Amino acid sequence: MGDTVKNFPQFTDKFDGSPLRIAIVHARWNKSVIDALVAGAVAKLKEAGVKEHNIVLQSVPGSFELPLACQRCTLAPNISGVLLTRGISRVITGSLVQAGASATDLLGGLGITTPRSATPVAGSAAAATTFPTPTPHNRPFDAVIAIGVLIKGSTMHFEYICESVSHALMRVQLDSGVPVIFGVLTALTEDQALERAGIGRLTKGHNHGEDWGAAAVEMASRVRRWGEGKF
Repeated sequence: MGDTVKNFPQFTDKFDGSPLRIAIVHARWNKSVIDALVAGAVAKLKEAGVKEHNIVLQSVPGSFELPLACQRCTLAPNISGVLLTRGISRVITGSLVQAGASATDLLGGLGITTPRSATPVAGSAAAATTFPTPTPHNRPFDAVIAIGVLIKGSTMHFEYICESVSHALMRVQLDSGVPVIFGVLTALTEDQALERAGIGRLTKGHNHGEDWGAAAVEMASRVRRWGEGKF
């Protein structure tokens, strides 16, 4: 790529990735490029302090399938296995600190009513039921990195996929409040894709996966701070 003004702007603040849980969802098309990009993202996450067991990899057939997979990663399961949006899961998690909170109290806090006949009697086993705290392996992700490689061919397929995936991933991010890092290469040639994965045939290039890993840690950390009212 040579000398260029286009580069990833490094931020002066240091972000601690040790408390974060990050998902990397990647397509399988153009495997050699994908593998290099995923490796670059993982290396940067670990460098920032993200623990290996908090880096979860998921694969899908192609880039068109990335938005749905990323959307599912922004949902958190409750004890019944029902997927809840991140906002509601935070309400449930926050309720755990109230000792003796009952399931009915919790549902009432979410604006869900139950028939009076179904209300547990104080002191009963049902009234004493509490929700367990999420384990490290099922708590929500703080950020999701979507990685795919699209290389222009001889049909309009490239344009349709690029536009639809870009808009869908942005929608997932805005709807969920979970940072979704756009790691989809939209290259005109194979050499452009290889170079941007750091494995170019003529010029090795910079591995953009590293930038996506750094961006995930920064955005996840910022969203946590913003959630605490720290701006």
